[in-house]
Amino acid sequence: MPLYEFRCADCGPFDVSLPMSEVSSSTPCPQCAQQARRSLTAPRLGRGGSAAMRLHDATARTASEPDVVSGALPGAPRRPARPVTTDPRHRSLPRP
Repeated sequence: MPLYEFRCADCGPFDVSLPMSEVSSSTPCPQCAQQARRSLTAPRLGRGGSAAMRLHDATARTASEPDVVSGALPGAPRRPARPVTTDPRHRSLPRP
């Protein structure tokens, strides 16, 4: 269920988790029972502490902060450098 933010004139903001079909423009304040108006905020559909959200954050973070690989993969045999092709005509091709 999404979280909605309401603002009480006396007590300030508070969050309420309601189904989308039951949300209204006002709700009673949990502290003083006065009617509080719903604030317009960005959607907060996910829970920040869940395993799925942690996985999503870690995956998104790799786009800007990728892990650095400093060598060959562990257990992979090292191969000596050798030409990719043995065709002599390929030597005349332009190189980058």
